[in-house]
Amino acid sequence: MIIRAETETAPEQAALAALVTRAFATAQVASGTEAEVLARLRESGALSLSLVAEEAGQLVGQIAASPATIGGAEGWACLGPLSVVPEAQGRGIGSALMRAALAQLAARGAAGAVLVGEPAYYGRFGFVADPAVVLAGVPARYVLVRPLAGPTPAGALVCAPALMP
Repeated sequence: MIIRAETETAPEQAALAALVTRAFATAQVASGTEAEVLARLRESGALSLSLVAEEAGQLVGQIAASPATIGGAEGWACLGPLSVVPEAQGRGIGSALMRAALAQLAARGAAGAVLVGEPAYYGRFGFVADPAVVLAGVPARYVLVRPLAGPTPAGALVCAPALMP
């Protein structure tokens, strides 16, 4: 498996839209708009990191990151969507994408990463629920943070507007 940066070609972006749609088609929690979210992040210039996983020349996974603030503190990255095609799930592709994204964010000097997700899954990467970080309309147990440099600030989590449905 190769993990690399997304290319800005129309064919790859179309393939990623299909990949994300397929990945979330079987997800327990999905809005059905995950591919649109990725496109909106790209179109708005808020896609600060997009990594893809490739096996035998086929895209099998993708992770995105966009800028976020917590309590007005800048330097945070909101991760998502994280997508792996159904037939490749459970093989460590999502974990490899997450580790690569966190490593790249740390290398860029990010304060940390935040996401909305299942604590049981994302806890393995050091993400924890922090009740001092608030995202309107989302239960606190699903707002997960992982500091990369320094402590986590308190306050409202503000993500790129493109992430909102």
